[in-house]
Amino acid sequence: MSKLRLHRLAFMLAAFAAIGGCAGDAPEDAPKSDEIVAVRVIVAQPASENRSVGAVGTVRYRRETPLGFTTAGRVANVRFNEGDRVSQGALLAALDTTNVQGDLAAANAEATRAEAELSRISTLYEQGWVTKGQLDQTQAAAEAARARTSQAGFSADTARIYAPSSGVVLSRNVDPGQVVAAGTPALVIGQNDGGFVLRAPFTSGDATRLTPGMTGEVSLDGLDAPISGVLTEVEGRAEDATGSFIAVFALPANGRLKSGQIGSVRLTLPAESSGNGAVAVPATALFDVRAGEALVWVVETNGRVSPRSVTIGGMNARSVQVTAGLRPGERVVVAGGERLQKGTRVRVSGPDGPRPETVPAP
Repeated sequence: MSKLRLHRLAFMLAAFAAIGGCAGDAPEDAPKSDEIVAVRVIVAQPASENRSVGAVGTVRYRRETPLGFTTAGRVANVRFNEGDRVSQGALLAALDTTNVQGDLAAANAEATRAEAELSRISTLYEQGWVTKGQLDQTQAAAEAARARTSQAGFSADTARIYAPSSGVVLSRNVDPGQVVAAGTPALVIGQNDGGFVLRAPFTSGDATRLTPGMTGEVSLDGLDAPISGVLTEVEGRAEDATGSFIAVFALPANGRLKSGQIGSVRLTLPAESSGNGAVAVPATALFDVRAGEALVWVVETNGRVSPRSVTIGGMNARSVQVTAGLRPGERVVVAGGERLQKGTRVRVSGPDGPRPETVPAP
């Protein structure tokens, strides 16, 4: 820790201590040896942090599939518009098949001729009239003709686009008469069988603590109450523009969900131990603050207090990390320490005495 940071930490802790009213010197109205002083305590807990994190994201179909033609051609018809619902197997769009059907017919004719020639040459080879080389050439020509037939048949079949599943047309990118290149996305279908997800960006620090199976509370305009989303995946690569990682939350079926809705998700990250044996206490527990060190009042098992020197680590607006001098489970005075001296008997406020309380760690 740098000297500048130590001085800054000492100044902030001194301010907290002044607000809390703790002091290391014995006050003028110090209690008599047999007087019992009422104090409030907290049980020191391992430094850990349960944090609630949130993000704003977009509702999408889990599977939003671009569909296109595998060959170039002129669009003959498009049967659906954006927002239309389609059934599995429905014909969505088709190319003018004049050319592809012509190619298929020509390929079939060539394949028929090549098969006939192969049959003739095979017979002549068996009779000894042609060489093995001539037979091999004829066989190769027949195989090439069969391949061209298969290719032309594939082009004819893919000149039509069918819905891979029931869903909604999310985008229509072509119109009749338009000439398109092979692979051009003609339509985008949101497939019902995958359901909806919320895709939301998280910082790299938060993303490393997200694990599939976590649940988050998802709020969307148009829904009467939040719904529960289950984290299914965190994308393995950060977005170039923002450096954030997209987390995907599966949403329950709901007729009001629409692709493109804006929603927010909030979930609690699990506690993560500091790993160095540190404990966390409120800043008001500290007095006689120095650079990196302070004192606290510890309630011993006999009901009396004793000052304890502790080493200070990081801090935030709610707590201070104590890296040495305290153990988890020890009771520390956080209010009422103005009148304490070493050995003062104390009465812990509250009907049940001190209750363990986790203090968020810095």
